[in-house]
Amino acid sequence: MWVPVASTSMSERLTRSEVVHVAKLARLALTEAELDTMTNELGNILATFDAIAALDMAGVSPTAHPLALVNVLRPDVVRPSSDRDEVLACAPAAEDNRFRVPKILDEA
Repeated sequence: MWVPVASTSMSERLTRSEVVHVAKLARLALTEAELDTMTNELGNILATFDAIAALDMAGVSPTAHPLALVNVLRPDVVRPSSDRDEVLACAPAAEDNRFRVPKILDEA
């Protein structure tokens, strides 16, 4: 588990100059008002990370999904299907006991 360095929280360590640097890396042109807003919002996000990092997760196993996943497919069971001749009789075109479809490739 990640633990913040020293006694300061991540949100306290975020400075406006760091937000300017991140914005430059992301190639974002932020106004002065946007820089103030982003500094505050990113600080709040980091404060949330601080709260999560402070939780006691001992005995909690890591998971990739919050719910147990189960196979939702039905089992394969052989059962009767439609008669081939009846289905081909309904087709607009049939040839050699198959559906005839328009040619879409230039291959023979």
